[in-house]
Amino acid sequence: MERPVDHPQIPASKIGVLLVNLGSPADPGPQAVRAYLKQFLSDRRVVEIPPLLWQPILRGAILTTRPARSAEAYKKVWTKEGSPLTVITARQAKALIEALPGVEVDWAMRYGAPTIADRLKAMKDGGCDKILVAPLYPQYSGATTATVIDAVGAALATMRWQPAIRTLPPYHDDPLYIDALKSGVEAELSRLAFKPDAIVASFHSMPERTLQLGDPYHCQYQKTARVLSESLGRELTVSFQSRLGRAKWLEPATDATLAELPGKGVTKVSVVAAAFNNDNLETLEEIAIRGRETFIENGGSDFAYIPCLNDSATGIGMLAALLSRELEGWRSSP
Repeated sequence: MERPVDHPQIPASKIGVLLVNLGSPADPGPQAVRAYLKQFLSDRRVVEIPPLLWQPILRGAILTTRPARSAEAYKKVWTKEGSPLTVITARQAKALIEALPGVEVDWAMRYGAPTIADRLKAMKDGGCDKILVAPLYPQYSGATTATVIDAVGAALATMRWQPAIRTLPPYHDDPLYIDALKSGVEAELSRLAFKPDAIVASFHSMPERTLQLGDPYHCQYQKTARVLSESLGRELTVSFQSRLGRAKWLEPATDATLAELPGKGVTKVSVVAAAFNNDNLETLEEIAIRGRETFIENGGSDFAYIPCLNDSATGIGMLAALLSRELEGWRSSP
């Protein structure tokens, strides 16, 4: 008589949320930064130059010079707990466990660790047969949101028994996000010892050609800026940060804008990074540190960086509401 096959015990069905952010090197040293940059800049969603042309450039000039410079920047913002981006994302996940009863919440990074594949497997092995993947990017772009979904698909391709998957849509103009942004901006402004002459809304830049290629980021950042401006009841100065390479990127650049404002009579300024849900190297070092230096050196008198929503009560409330909406049906099903 044929012996029956023993099957592993199937865990109870659970619902999960996986928060995903861009990523960070393992430490602020040049070697770790080089490994991180190699992975990040090898993603064809991030750099759309054909690999035969791009890889020699990447492995040559970029990876031999940029890691040391970037390591110095990381050292300025690194915390005892680690990279600000990973620390904040982990705190968000912990807070959301309490805000979303009955839902398993975990987090991953698109580049670096913990990886999307590892956390999806761990969640599935733990009984999550329904998982909402939440890229923490308010505006959609092929270089951010899409590459997260690519990595999710690659991870699912290795699984025989796949969980059901949903993804969090972009929330660039969602009233929940705009109201939270407004609340965060107004709270920070109320704490300042000065009244800013201007509020700069700094968005991550993108190559202009991506608009012609069909990327919606360009339209979505404009909608965020317009709706936030209307909500605050004051005009915003829009600029763009974090350029890479020689291609034409969105303008005006944030660093150039901050250098020019004092000459236009704007000597007191606040900056909000409206394309980021979490603070990271590009907000804390590029804007809060270097941006301040640029503004003051060019004649500005007062500068304030307005932190991202991060794991604040306002930020967690906003995320919990967005995620709860996307979990409808799953959470109410028997």
